[in-house]
Amino acid sequence: MHRWAIPEREYARQETRRGRRHAYPTLDPARTALLVVDLVPFFYESNPTCYAITPNVHLLAGALREAGGVVAWIVPGDPGPRSWAREFLGDQVAEMFRRSGGTGPVADRLGPGLETRVGDMLVEKTATSALFPGSSTLHHQLRERGIETVVVTGTLTEVCVAGTARDAATLGYRTILVADATAGRDDESHNATLTTIYRTFGDVRSTDDVLGLVAAGGPVAT
Repeated sequence: MHRWAIPEREYARQETRRGRRHAYPTLDPARTALLVVDLVPFFYESNPTCYAITPNVHLLAGALREAGGVVAWIVPGDPGPRSWAREFLGDQVAEMFRRSGGTGPVADRLGPGLETRVGDMLVEKTATSALFPGSSTLHHQLRERGIETVVVTGTLTEVCVAGTARDAATLGYRTILVADATAGRDDESHNATLTTIYRTFGDVRSTDDVLGLVAAGGPVAT
């Protein structure tokens, strides 16, 4: 698990601005979706932190389902050959990432120990962000279900998780990133991303915090 932290100066900045540490001290579970981004075997093989966060993802998924919320499993899709990716990454790496999400039904492409349930959303994305226009059906499905809050988990913190969280905020969702249910390349990259999200795009909470919000359907300590 990452040794995560947000600088105290950032907490102080937000407390001065809005009078509380956390942007969203309440949530309505029935209008909340857990977004699980890119937890597929490809990333488990290269980043052991994915194994460490899996139990927390399961806890969040179970609690939110029980409270009437929804879980969205999001996996990388194959966008086809893209000239910019080959030029930027090189042919071999571009091809590797293009196929990173595997093939077949989304439910069969998840990482070790992850299981879907009836009623979960199964989403394939073809861009870094699952909410980038045209990259997936996620935004449409969330709107159909009346979702107003998204709880973002998965990997990599600094890439697809951050991209999805940023676009979620831009689209008007109340956005919460779960610090100990996301996996980055290393602690430094992970914490830098948490700080940026907390400062500009959404709340950053622990798994225990979010479980408390879901269980209460109301406020926890701020």
